Amino acid sequence: MNQSNLTTGKIGEETAKRYLKNKGYNIIEQNYKTKYAEIDLIAKRGNEMVFVEVRTKKGEDFGAPEETINKRKLRKLWGNARAYTAWKKWQGPYRVDAVCVVLRRDNSMERLNHYENII
Repeated sequence: MNQSNLTTGKIGEETAKRYLKNKGYNIIEQNYKTKYAEIDLIAKRGNEMVFVEVRTKKGEDFGAPEETINKRKLRKLWGNARAYTAWKKWQGPYRVDAVCVVLRRDNSMERLNHYENII
């Protein structure tokens, strides 16, 4: 991944984090790595744990960020969520969300969509 994509991804994650905090989510982990993959954000809202996949693109000329979430990615996300809850001995409800961010050329936000319970 090149530096430009890394920067875009970080901006998207920070944008998503601010958005979720404003919606009452408590961010408990960011960029949690397992040997299989990475979970962008882990949050709690009420009694529910929420695993958040953040997808960011600069413009939509080559497709929307939503289009980058395929079945394989969903399987990985669900597996990571299950592994994390087992490791933390979490007994409560949990779900996987996606936050898709589109940035303008100057890195300002064009749009943000939050999709709950995508699996």
